[in-house]
Amino acid sequence: MQEENLTFVNEFFLLGFKLSLNLRIFSFSLLLIVYIGTICGNLLIITLVSTSRNLHTPMYYFIAQLSISDILVISDIAPYMFHILLNNGMIINFRNCLAQLYVFCITEGSEMLLLAVMSYDRYVAICKPLHYISIMTGTLCVKLVVITWLISLSLPFIYVLIILGVKFCGPNIIDHLFCDPAPLHDIACSDTFPLKLSMYFLSFPFVVIPSIIILNSYVNIVRAILQISSNISRQKVFSTCSSHLTVVAIFYFSMLSVHVVPTKRQSSNVNKILSLLYTVLTPLVNPIIYSFRSKDIRQAIQKTFKSA
Repeated sequence: MQEENLTFVNEFFLLGFKLSLNLRIFSFSLLLIVYIGTICGNLLIITLVSTSRNLHTPMYYFIAQLSISDILVISDIAPYMFHILLNNGMIINFRNCLAQLYVFCITEGSEMLLLAVMSYDRYVAICKPLHYISIMTGTLCVKLVVITWLISLSLPFIYVLIILGVKFCGPNIIDHLFCDPAPLHDIACSDTFPLKLSMYFLSFPFVVIPSIIILNSYVNIVRAILQISSNISRQKVFSTCSSHLTVVAIFYFSMLSVHVVPTKRQSSNVNKILSLLYTVLTPLVNPIIYSFRSKDIRQAIQKTFKSA
């Protein structure tokens, strides 16, 4: 009887930040600049990797895939944030919320898996340089990328199917910038145990296994670097994986600050700002890091502008 008397909701209100008009205009302008910069930067990386022969290597192939993931995640989040900032919040129906959540899970999952694949590539390049060409073949690289995207597309879909059976009966206010799993769980009025269980299982292929691969790869890389007697040679070897290590550090720091640090001790606004780190800032920073720290990409950029 109690369930029959409940009024189920099929739309939510994304609260966003409660800011003054001037601050909202400033935030909108800043986000627009970041969005344009992110799209242009990542498209530049994809174009250079596709057209420059010097960048036709496994490492840059994986970087291009990471750029695709970065474009998808900010394009999934930013348009809704523009609307939130202009209107001091927005109403989103259940289907659009679920679609945004699905794309968000795909992109974050693919980024974790791609970072793991890239760390393995650096491990082979540094620890097994004589066998690098025979191990990291074009066929293997394509298989790794296909497997990454298949896992990223299929496993979050199971979570989406489960959330379709969850009832939401109010309040329908999501105190966040986008449809994130945690805020949705908080406002559900039916049993969320299946959702939490599915998130627990999803953490293994998307968090635990990639983290183990990344950690194991860099432990072996550090060991190999320490065995090199020349300081100059050490620096050259380390420079080949420094860009990837920087991207991994930024991504993990932003993710851990949101999902591991107890959120009860921090305000909702702080939690929202931390969420912006891996949904908006990281996609902007990634192409900048690779552009400045990769000599091959800098040379490809120079050749492109000279020919133009």
